[in-house]
Amino acid sequence: MEKVKFGIIGIGNMGSAHVVNISNLKNCELTAVCDINPEAFKRIDEGIRAKLKLFTDPEKFLKEADIDAVVISVPHYSHPDLAILAMRQGKHIIVEKPIAVHKAEAERMIAEAKKYPELKKSAMFNQRTIPAHKKIKQMIDSGELGKISRVNWIITDWFRSQHYYDSGDWRASWRGEGGGVLLNQCPHQLDLMQWFFGMPCKVRATAKFGKYHDIEVEDEVNAYLEYPDGKTGNFIASTGEIPGTNRLEIMAERGRLVYEDGRLEFKRNEVETGIFCKTTDKAFGLPDIWQCEIPVAPGSPTPHKLIVENVAEAILHGAELLAPMEEGINALELGNAMLLSGWKEETVTLPIDSAEYAARLGKLVETSRYRKKSVSAAGNPDGFSSSF
Repeated sequence: MEKVKFGIIGIGNMGSAHVVNISNLKNCELTAVCDINPEAFKRIDEGIRAKLKLFTDPEKFLKEADIDAVVISVPHYSHPDLAILAMRQGKHIIVEKPIAVHKAEAERMIAEAKKYPELKKSAMFNQRTIPAHKKIKQMIDSGELGKISRVNWIITDWFRSQHYYDSGDWRASWRGEGGGVLLNQCPHQLDLMQWFFGMPCKVRATAKFGKYHDIEVEDEVNAYLEYPDGKTGNFIASTGEIPGTNRLEIMAERGRLVYEDGRLEFKRNEVETGIFCKTTDKAFGLPDIWQCEIPVAPGSPTPHKLIVENVAEAILHGAELLAPMEEGINALELGNAMLLSGWKEETVTLPIDSAEYAARLGKLVETSRYRKKSVSAAGNPDGFSSSF
């Protein structure tokens, strides 16, 4: 095999972008696409579309299409069912974020994935490919920062208008989407939080539902995290602020690392904080502090393409996956924990009770004002929708 034959399920906003990306990769060949709405195929350039096999039935697509791997790019509730269908047909998979709406569904998908060790299974956590994020990960893992004591991430540059939410009835509803800013906009940052710092043991959060928009899900979250090693974290997200902020601040023994506006800056203590605190004879002085700007290459304009390319290399040559699908449960659980804490108005411990979360979400799905039909939170409300 010289190229991996890819298919895509869901030709919405992201699915149509994947069409372009995959069509421009040397180790991939796009051979088929699927969408329950034939009108979606008009999103694809005529020259590309003419070379593709078009399907409107996902099961027929997975059985009959000439594909080795599939990108699943549909609304969130459908991710687990489609991933399981694809694996049962022997297809390698890339699942768009989040891998599921809640932890119990992710557990179901991961349990099924264990039956197919020969298949490559990836999540579309493309932010792991950003050079600055890779550098932060390297600095943490190498010990360059020393022991981390506090983490703050303000990620409020996700502004969305009411028109955005009105553009699809699945958006910002418990029935159609299963959550708001934590499930739609922030899965990448939640993944990076656990990738950088591991999982917290406690979460205390407030969540505001429809604070800025006429929606029923959360559009603002403030969360406080406690970790087993003693560090603390703060995570703030919103889709209602202009101008928004994207600032990651890491406080550690050797100084403070900040990533904001594309710049990675490290104010490095010449003497570690703990050592200086215990040994200095000064009442108010500080150790010398070095101002270091960490050079990072500009990020790829198409980080999604890098994930697809990586999966193809894993299939062809055994490359290590950048974003294994199984790791997606961590970011999902982190977001679920924040919502669970907001609903209960109390601190929750991790791991959370996935059944409790599913039950609470299920009640919201049943009373969703956007509900078209009665569904289970663990199920798929409206079939394999393509408007992602």
